Amino acid sequence: MREITKIAREANKLVLRTLRADGIGSGEMDMIHLVRHNPGITQKEAGERLSMDKGAVARRARSLEEKGYLVRKVNPDDARSQLLYATESAEELKRTKADIEQAFYEWLFSDLDPDEREAFLKTLEKLYYRSKAESRGGFRSVK
Repeated sequence: MREITKIAREANKLVLRTLRADGIGSGEMDMIHLVRHNPGITQKEAGERLSMDKGAVARRARSLEEKGYLVRKVNPDDARSQLLYATESAEELKRTKADIEQAFYEWLFSDLDPDEREAFLKTLEKLYYRSKAESRGGFRSVK
């Protein structure tokens, strides 16, 4: 029953290996993802969500800024605070990650005949929407 998790883990290994060659680690990807989905998030809030201390968040933000993936701006409501924004390079990185995953899954599915592929993808889609609905509901049905 855990094969989906194991396959996703293998796809993630390929993504991380490819991105690592471009100088991006998994922790940096997590921060880029968070900022892309929460433009203007404070460094403090990013630290809370990523379970990182203040210094680690500042170092990671600085590194990602130097690499061109984030921009830090002074918070107009609190000059001691900085807001984080993703750059176009961060958006490109997302597309790169999706492209790598797509290539992996295309390769993985290449041994399936068209009927097997279609049936599997229909089932997978059904499971995805069910899991998404359960997640949005707070996982009340999962014990």
